[in-house]
This record gives sequence, structure tokens and C-alpha cells, in this order.
Amino acid sequence: MKMSEGVEWALHGCLNLAWAEEGEDARAVPAAVLARMYELPPAYLNKQLQALARAGIVGSTSGPRGGFRLARSPREITLLDVVVAIEGADEAFRCTGILGQGPDGDPSVDYRKTCVISQTMRRAELRWRRELAGQTLADIMTTVRERFPAVPGETRDRLANLRP
Repeated sequence: MKMSEGVEWALHGCLNLAWAEEGEDARAVPAAVLARMYELPPAYLNKQLQALARAGIVGSTSGPRGGFRLARSPREITLLDVVVAIEGADEAFRCTGILGQGPDGDPSVDYRKTCVISQTMRRAELRWRRELAGQTLADIMTTVRERFPAVPGETRDRLANLRP
């Protein structure tokens, strides 16, 4: 399974928005500022942020102090929420029922339900989705704080000093 780089960008963007909201001067962060954090193309990052907004993960405000903020608490945003917002909800493995296309195939059989390969792939994907659904943005924040205690403050300072 291969995800687009937009998933990575969206996850880091959400994490940075969460750090920004913890500061004394919490405010919306412009897409251009988030893009400058990692030298990303602003227009493409903005597309990812718009997908997150459509999914209710972030909200946006316009105007001179406009930008993006998390729309929900980091405890309520799972990694799966972000992945689905960017990549869509389609299954990674798509059984096309090729067993039914061979000379011994039976058109009345739903091979997606009887094919051992299809069942195995679906179980694996379900485990992957459960793992992502079980991890929240708050969990990531906790781990980052434990491993790199200076990161939240450094991120807030960097966001405050970057210009759109």
C-alpha cells in the first residue's frame, strides 16, 4: 500500500496546528506559513488542508488574521481520520473476482467472499485501519513531548516568526 505524500503533509500540518493552539497567542495559521515550515508547495499543501476542512478536521477563517485551526480536539482526531480525508475511504485491495473469469468460474459465486487471498488482504487492511483509528493526534503529541520536549515550544516560535 502506498499513500500519497499529502498524508504526511496533512499529519504534520495537524500536529503543527495543535502545537500552535497550545500557545498563549493561539491563532489560526495561514497555509503559506505551514508550507514554509517544511518548504512545501503552498498550493498543494492548501489542497490537503481543504480536504481536511471538508472532513471536519480543520476549520478555516479568512481575513488578515485568517488561516487554519483544528476543528476538533486532538483527542478526537485519529490518524485514520486524516488518512481517509486525504486518500479517501476506498479499500486498498480491490478483489475483481478473477477466479470467476477462468474456465471453471461460476458466475453465481461471490469470489470476494470465498477467495482466500481476498479474505486475507481484507483482514490485513482491517488491522491496519484499526491501528490508525486507535491512534489520535493527542497520542502523537504525547509521544513527541516524551521524546523531544522542546519541539512544541520551538514549533510555536517558528510558526510565529514565519511570514506567509
